[in-house]
Amino acid sequence: MRRLKRKNRQKLHPLMTYVLLIVVTITLSGILQLLDAQATFYRVNNVTLDLIPDIEVVKSLFSLSGIKYIFTNTVSNFASFTVLSNLIILLMGISIMDKSGFLQTAITLTTKKLKKTTVTFFFVLICVLSSIFGDLSYLIFIPLGALLFYYGKRNPAIGIITSFAALSCGSGINIIFTSIDSNLINYTSLAASTLNNGYTITHTSAMLIMTVAVILVSYIITFVTENIIVRKLPKYEFTESELEEDIVTKGEKKGMFYACSSAFIYLIIFIYSIIPGLPLSGALLDNTQTYYIDKLFSVNSFFSNGFVFVVTMLFIILGLFYGIGVKSIKNHHDFCDNLGHSLDGIGNMLVMIFLASAFISIFKQTNIGNVVVSFIGSIIANSSFGGLPLIILVFVGVAIATLFVPSSTIKWYILSSSIVPVLMKAEISPEFAQTIFRFAEVTTLNITPLLAYFIVYLAFLEKYNQGDEKIRLTDSIKYQLPYTMLIGASLLILIIVWYIIGIPLGIHSFPTI
Repeated sequence: MRRLKRKNRQKLHPLMTYVLLIVVTITLSGILQLLDAQATFYRVNNVTLDLIPDIEVVKSLFSLSGIKYIFTNTVSNFASFTVLSNLIILLMGISIMDKSGFLQTAITLTTKKLKKTTVTFFFVLICVLSSIFGDLSYLIFIPLGALLFYYGKRNPAIGIITSFAALSCGSGINIIFTSIDSNLINYTSLAASTLNNGYTITHTSAMLIMTVAVILVSYIITFVTENIIVRKLPKYEFTESELEEDIVTKGEKKGMFYACSSAFIYLIIFIYSIIPGLPLSGALLDNTQTYYIDKLFSVNSFFSNGFVFVVTMLFIILGLFYGIGVKSIKNHHDFCDNLGHSLDGIGNMLVMIFLASAFISIFKQTNIGNVVVSFIGSIIANSSFGGLPLIILVFVGVAIATLFVPSSTIKWYILSSSIVPVLMKAEISPEFAQTIFRFAEVTTLNITPLLAYFIVYLAFLEKYNQGDEKIRLTDSIKYQLPYTMLIGASLLILIIVWYIIGIPLGIHSFPTI
């Protein structure tokens, strides 16, 4: 017993882990600057198509100016950390859905007659496809995943771990063209134009391989969840009342009718407002953009800027009208109390988000990530490999780069001018180059603490933790490693098979030139 207590005390608290990461980052930045650590990457001039060298250097925070930056920017970075504000707003909507009873009834109706594996697969598939909504999907599906498994009489941590893995993978593989893909295509086309002036890539260039990848990854995540994660996690203790069989009453069906009818009207109005070309429609779009996906998600799009509020209002409508139907919400006092239900006891979560925002901000300021990515790009550009060895090198290089720079756009801005031309010289198409990049980055995106939404994953694991021990940062990464290894191996094999057979990637595009 004494040994067990001593072991528990020695485990590092997740908050202290972030403090340690901050200290290590600051110290490392000072050491790397003393060693004159730097790397060069080439960007393409939009007009002349010339390659212009850019030197990335490490910026030391182990100095007086660095300390000043930390003290003057930490609070403002936390206040502007979109993860925090969006999470609080969305939790209000989820609160009223949960407290009113809507979620429990909806989950019971849709999953009661399904096998556990089937429920997991469809939940994973929805998470993967939801990447069209961008990073907001993390804030929606991580808490909903916990409740889905909780009301299914299973450990909520399974839903949290599974949703995070699926959402991370979904950010790079999707049948539906996203705004991130649109940005990446611009860099890919520009890099390809250095060897083939005017090279263009269509939005359907990788549709076929992405479709296969979505189904493959969904099955793999389901397999890992049901055969590895479920066995790793401790048994979740439910009360006797929680274990009672859920029976949907007539009153609850009436509440569901109220909720779904109200939500349907709301969605019809909302959908009409994002359809261009109809009378009084398109009010939420940025009509200065060319492509529809950019009209939806550009910086100036009303849809993009207000999407969090749109989703929150949908959740509130569902919870409110269900509550009115079943009389769990009888007056405005009940409604207001329900709004804050999921926000109870989130003090520890706020502290974790604060430290995570500080760590991410400090790491970005040191520029270590960009230096590492630039160095990887130079290794790929100067390699003498061709064919399959080159493809594997690019895949592994991008996977490593993602650990230091999770942002797809920033990574591809640095890497595209190296990867695309060197692959084209090996007779590999730019479309396939971007596909390799997207597949590679999702294999490690779920294990880097530098991903802004990693802290949401860790915070919800801790929220539903029933044990005496805290969920450590290493624990949260350990749960994701089986997904990383199996998905990484599977996607690499998929790429190799596609390349060898020469199957079309999509419409009018192939792995080779």
